Amino acid sequence: MLDIVILAAGKGTRMRSAKPKVLHTLAGKAFVSHVIDRAHELEADGIKVVVGHGAELVEQNLAAPGIEFVEQREQLGTGHAVQQVLPLLQAEATVLILYGDVPLIKTASLQQLCDKVSDSAMGLLTVSLENPAGYGRIVRDEAGLVSAIVEQKDANEQQLSIREVNTGVMAVKGKHLLQWLPALSNANAQGEYYLTDIIASARQAGIMVETSQPSSESEVMGVNNRLQQAQLERIYQRECAEHLMAEGLSLLDPARFDCRGTLTAGNDCVVDVNCVFEGAVSLGSNVHIGPNCYLKDVSVGDNTLIHAYSHIEQAELDAACNVGPYARLRPGSKLAEGARIGNFVETKKALIGKGSKVNHLSYVGDAIVGEGVNVGAGTITCNYDGVNKHQTLIADDVFVGSNTALVAPVSIAKGTTIAAGSTITHDSKQEQLVVARTKQRNIDGWHRPKKK
Repeated sequence: MLDIVILAAGKGTRMRSAKPKVLHTLAGKAFVSHVIDRAHELEADGIKVVVGHGAELVEQNLAAPGIEFVEQREQLGTGHAVQQVLPLLQAEATVLILYGDVPLIKTASLQQLCDKVSDSAMGLLTVSLENPAGYGRIVRDEAGLVSAIVEQKDANEQQLSIREVNTGVMAVKGKHLLQWLPALSNANAQGEYYLTDIIASARQAGIMVETSQPSSESEVMGVNNRLQQAQLERIYQRECAEHLMAEGLSLLDPARFDCRGTLTAGNDCVVDVNCVFEGAVSLGSNVHIGPNCYLKDVSVGDNTLIHAYSHIEQAELDAACNVGPYARLRPGSKLAEGARIGNFVETKKALIGKGSKVNHLSYVGDAIVGEGVNVGAGTITCNYDGVNKHQTLIADDVFVGSNTALVAPVSIAKGTTIAAGSTITHDSKQEQLVVARTKQRNIDGWHRPKKK
């Protein structure tokens, strides 16, 4: 049995924000949500989140099956925070204590720590730092066993020289916490109840304190200010980039890449600089993405080319499509094989058929466009009447001249040619030439108005 307690009650004063610290984001996801993900990966029997500052907002953002919230009304230290959870803990369970502002912790490190727990031992995650300032020091006895954790403000000169420090992450039997936590004292420089004081309780009870260390220092780095948030963001993104490159994705500059969700790619894909991926993005094989593109919840077929500065969200692109530069595909856009969306074109809830082209300066929304269609520059589908959205249907092999307005609902039949500059309000028949514009008049002797 595994109970996981996540401490998420702090205000985060140094973030200088009205938002609770644990709701600030790393890779587009709240710090504490990263920690909850690790808890799920460990298949915890219960996840208890201790909330305090901004409790209501934290609960709104994190509410999900299997998560229980416990409020710490006064922030009186980490020991006091865990005391609030005692009634919910199972005596025979291993209790893993995590922190909502330490988002890079890895599942493997936590599993290794939990494996050390038994009726006669608890687990403590430590790390050795070149500069341990600010951290609680791990004090060991002559036999090398952990005897205490001394906080920075309570440490003497000899203890301050210790480089092995406490990360705060520990795993211990529930029955031991039920014995030790009620006996904590706040007789220290901070006047707080330190969770770390249970180390002394463990030694007194003959319980071994087994330590393990994470694979890297970054796993246990907390976030207290905007600078640290930015530093962890770049660590996360670098690790993500290295993983993707190991899987075969070519990133032209791994330092200028952001993934805020999941990205999968086939063979021979290339991503240029400053691209951002959010949500779930999948790339087929031989996909090339130009610089400064944004993709969110997108699937891209093989041999597709996405040019610079394109913005694509909740869209599907089949094989051999060509998009951009400066294209915007809004939610509901679907491109069939070989479709072409050019520069400064916007689509929304539109199906663009096989081999069809919308090359320049156009808007196609709430539309179904058939195969082999050419949409000229400056064309728009007038899909909104101020209250309702209406659909435009364009059949196969239609040619739409430049600067055309298609006033929905309207249906353009197969093979229709629409003259440039037309405003189309009625359906067409197959193979018709449709001209809908006023007759040109050239007026002699016209004097242009002049400013007085």
